[in-house]
Amino acid sequence: MSSQISTLIQFIRKNDGINDKAKLTKLVSDEFQLTKDRSVFYNDSFAIRFSQAMTTNFSNTVLALSNLQKFDSRPFFVCVVCPNFNYLLISNSTFLKKISHSSQELSLTNITGSFNGSDILRVFNSIENIPENFDRLYLIHDAIGFQDNLPRLVDATNSIIGTGHEFSISNENQIKIDESPIRASKFVQSDEYHILKQELDEKVKIAIDRGSIISYIR
Repeated sequence: MSSQISTLIQFIRKNDGINDKAKLTKLVSDEFQLTKDRSVFYNDSFAIRFSQAMTTNFSNTVLALSNLQKFDSRPFFVCVVCPNFNYLLISNSTFLKKISHSSQELSLTNITGSFNGSDILRVFNSIENIPENFDRLYLIHDAIGFQDNLPRLVDATNSIIGTGHEFSISNENQIKIDESPIRASKFVQSDEYHILKQELDEKVKIAIDRGSIISYIR
C-alpha cells in the first residue's frame, strides 16, 4: 500500500466523530492537495468521494459510472461520514455488484447510470472491504480493469427483475369499480347522506364555538 493511502486511512480515522462531510472533505483535500472534479477529489495516488449517512448501511447515490471510469485506474474510495466515526470502502468497478436499477440503458457502448452505497461489495472473494485489505483488493482490481468489469456490470444491471406481482382484477371486482361513480352519485342524493352532513355540520359548529378547531389547526 502506498504511503499516501496509509496516511489517508490514518487521517480519516483521526477525524472520527467530526460528523460533517463538508469539514472532512476540506481537511482531506487540503492535507493531500486534492483536485476537485465534481464530487470526486483526487491526486496521482488515489481518488475519493465523500458521503454522509447515519449508519454503515447507506444507500445514497454515490457516483455516475462514467465518472468512476475516469478514476478507475487508481484506488477509488468512498468515505462515509457517520455521527461517531468515518469509514472507507474501496469502490473501484471490481467491487460493484451492479449499477442502479434505474440504469436499464447501460450497455457496452453506453456508459450510463450511477451506483449506490448498497451496490458496493462489503466482501469480495472472502476478502473483507476494510482498510487493512485495500492493498490486496486493489491489486486484484488492477489486474481486471474497467473494460473487463463493464460486461459483468451490464449483465448484472440488465438482469434486475422487479419482485412485485401484477395486480389482477376479477370480473366481479371490475364491475364494482365501474359502478362506483354511479353508487357515489346516488349516495349524495340519499337521505342518509343529508343526515350525515347535518351531523358533521353541527359538530364543526360546536368545535368552532368552543375554539377547539383553532387549536387543532395550529
